[in-house]
Amino acid sequence: MPRWFIVLLCISVTGTRLCAQGAPPLGQWREHLPFNNALAVQLRGEAVHCATPYGYFIYDQLGGDFERKTKVNGLSEVRVGGMVLEPSGNRAMIWYESGNIDFINGDQVINLPDVLQSTVPGDKRILSALWQGNRVFLGAGLGIIVLDTDKYEVRDTWRPSTDGSDIRVDALAADADFLYAATPQGLRRASVSGTNLADFRNWQTLSGNGLYPGPCEDVGVSGNRLVVRRQDTVFIRRDTSWDRSYTEGWKMLSMDTEPGMILVGESDGIKSRVSLVDTAGQVLGRLNTPSISLPRQSLRNGLDYWVADQNNGLLRVQSGEEERVFPNSPISTASGDMVFAGKELWVAAGSVNEAWNYTFNPNGLFRFSGDTWTGINLYVYPQIDSLLDFITLDRDPVSGKVFAGSYGGGLLEISEGPQFRIYKQNTGLQEAIGDPGSYRVGGLAADRNGDLWIANYGAPQNLVLRKADGSWTRFGIPYLHTENAVGQVLIDEFNYKWIQSPKGNGVFCFDDAGTPDNISDDRWRYFRAGRGNGNLPSADVLCLAKDRDGFIWIGTTQGVAVIQCLQEVFNNACEAVLPIVQQDNFAGFLFRDEQVRTIAVDGANRKWVGTRNGVWLISPDGQQIISRFTETNSPLLSNTINRITVDPQSGEVFISTFSGICSFRGTATVGAATKDSVLVFPNPVPPGFGGTIAIRGLPENAWVKITELDGRLVYQSRALGGQAVWNGRNYKGERASSGVYLVLVADEANREKLATKIFFIR
Repeated sequence: MPRWFIVLLCISVTGTRLCAQGAPPLGQWREHLPFNNALAVQLRGEAVHCATPYGYFIYDQLGGDFERKTKVNGLSEVRVGGMVLEPSGNRAMIWYESGNIDFINGDQVINLPDVLQSTVPGDKRILSALWQGNRVFLGAGLGIIVLDTDKYEVRDTWRPSTDGSDIRVDALAADADFLYAATPQGLRRASVSGTNLADFRNWQTLSGNGLYPGPCEDVGVSGNRLVVRRQDTVFIRRDTSWDRSYTEGWKMLSMDTEPGMILVGESDGIKSRVSLVDTAGQVLGRLNTPSISLPRQSLRNGLDYWVADQNNGLLRVQSGEEERVFPNSPISTASGDMVFAGKELWVAAGSVNEAWNYTFNPNGLFRFSGDTWTGINLYVYPQIDSLLDFITLDRDPVSGKVFAGSYGGGLLEISEGPQFRIYKQNTGLQEAIGDPGSYRVGGLAADRNGDLWIANYGAPQNLVLRKADGSWTRFGIPYLHTENAVGQVLIDEFNYKWIQSPKGNGVFCFDDAGTPDNISDDRWRYFRAGRGNGNLPSADVLCLAKDRDGFIWIGTTQGVAVIQCLQEVFNNACEAVLPIVQQDNFAGFLFRDEQVRTIAVDGANRKWVGTRNGVWLISPDGQQIISRFTETNSPLLSNTINRITVDPQSGEVFISTFSGICSFRGTATVGAATKDSVLVFPNPVPPGFGGTIAIRGLPENAWVKITELDGRLVYQSRALGGQAVWNGRNYKGERASSGVYLVLVADEANREKLATKIFFIR
C-alpha cells in the first residue's frame, strides 16, 4: 500500500474528529452514509446527539466514541427531517421527510407510522417538535399533531389558525402558562391547561405593543422572556410590550434560546456566523469560524458552543477555535463508478442526468481504505477546482496510478503524494461538438499493459488511447450514433474493447489487433436491438460486466443480454443470448421489464444486479434467482441502485443507492492461488457466537472438511469461489463443542492438505 494511502482509524485531521466502523460479519450489513450535514444538535450530559439527513449519531465527549443509528441498524428510513430529546428521560424521537416517526430508547427503536399512513387530508410534513411531559407536539404543514409518548400513538390534531383551516406551524415553544406556535398568521398561543385546543377559538394572536402583525418564523423562551423571530428581526417580550431587540440586516437562518441568551444563525450571502445576544438585545459575542456556513441549530454547554451546520456537519467552537465532529464517512452520496484497487475501494461521487447533461457535482472522489473514508475534491485540493462531475475511474495495474474522468473537465491522474495532473486541451482528448471548452470523459479502462482507454463523449473521434509512454491515439467509431455518445469501457480476455453508447445507441466492440497505431487491421462490431442486429433486448444500454467465464453481460432498460461467442464476435452470426430465468412456476427473459443499471460478479461467478426495484443475486448462468434485497425486506437504503461492486478478497458487496452507500458481507470471494493464505474468522470462535464462520483464501471451488483431531468428520462443504462458510454445527444440527477442529482443503485434483485450525471456546 503506498504511504500516501495510510490513514488511522480514529483521528483528528484538520480539526475534524473521525472514527471508523469495522467490517460486518457474514450475511450482515453496514452503512457508509454521509454525516457531514447536520440538522439538529442536543445534549444529554456528556453525550452529544446529532441528527443528519441520513441518520443520527451520539458522540461521547469523554471517550471520544461515536454511536451510529441508521436504517442499517434499526431506524425505519433514511431521509431524516429532525430530532427532539425527551427533557427528563432517555428517549429520542426522529422524524422523517415522509412523516414517519421513530422513538429511540437505547437499542430499542419503536416505529410510529400513524402520521405517514393517515388518510386525513392536508400537508402532514413535520417541521418542528416540542417534547413536554408525556406528549410531543409536532409542528406540521396542517397544524399541530399531538403524540402520546406513553402509548406511542397520535392523540389529537389542532389547527391553530384564525378560522380553523389548515395552517403551517414552523416552530413551537412553551412556558408555564402557554403553548406558542409560529405560523404564517403570526404568533398564536393557547393555555397549556386548555381542554379543547382542537377548537381554533381557544387560540389567540399575539401582536401589537411593538410586534406588528404578519408571519412569524420562530419562537422560543429564554429564562422568563418570550422571543420571536420575524424575517430578519428578533423581538423580545417584556411584560405586555415587545422590543425590536436585534437586527443587523443579515439573513437569519436559525434562532435558538437558552437561559439568558439567544443564538442567532445569520448569513450575508458570502459568510455566516452565530451571534450571541442577551435578553436585553445586546450582542455578547459571535461565532464566525470558517466552517460555519449554514447554521441550523446552535447551543451552549459551558465554554463550548455546538453548531449543527448544513454543509460542514457538527461543529464544536471554543475560544474561536473550531473542531468538526462526526463519524467517518463519505461527504455525500455517490452515483459514479466504484472500483477496487488492491485493498482499496475508489468511488466517483459525480453523475450526469438521464439526458447525459451536467449536474455540476463538486464532491469529487472517495477512497475507502482500512475502514476509513477520505475525499479527493475541490474542498480539500483547490488545484482541481475546475473538475466537476467525476463519473468514471480506473487504476493502472502497472504504475498504480488512479485515473478519474470528469464529465466536462477532462481526465485527472492521481499519483503518490497525492499529486495531480489534469489532461484537457493539447492532449488526445477533444472538445464535445457544439460545446467549446468541454472535455467529457464518459468511461475509462486500463489494460494489462498500462494503456488507458478513454470514452471521450461528444468528441469527433470519441475513443482515445493514452499509452503507458504518454503518447495519445484517437479512433473514430465507424457507425453513426447520436451525439457521438460513449460511456462505460470494458476490456475482455481477448483485449477487445466494449464501449457502451448511451442515448439508445447500443454497444460497440473494437479490436485493434494489438497494433493501435495501424488502423488497417482494426475490427468493429455494433450490437443493437433485435435479431440480426446483435439481439439486445433494448438498444438503451446502461451497463457492461465481464464474468469469470469471460462472457460479457449487458444491462439494458429492458433486461439482460449475454455475449458468449467471443471468439466469433466479429462474425455477424454471433448474437447475444437472452437468459431465461425460472421463478416459481413461470419462466421468462431475465429482467425483461427492469432497468438493469449495474451488474457485478462475485468470486463464485454469481451476478449482483441493481435495478430501480432493488438488488438481485442470480446464479452464474442467470437461470436462478438466489436472493432479492429491497428497502422493505432488508437494510438496503433505497431501491434505486446506482452501482454495485464486490471486494474480491472479503466478498463484501458495496451498493451505491440513491440514498447512499451500504454494503453486505457476501459468502463468495475470488480463489487464492495457494493454500498458504487461508484465514478463518472469527477465530477463536467466542462463547455464545451464533453467526456464520468464514474460511477465506481457498483455492477456487475447493472442497473443505471440518474434522475433530482424531479425523472424525464434522462438516463438509465446497467453497464459493475462494471462500467457504460454516454455521458451527455438525450434520445433526448440534453446536460444536469446545476444542480444536481441523480445516482440511482439497483442490480440484483431490489433493488434500491441512490448511488451518479453528478454536471453539464455550
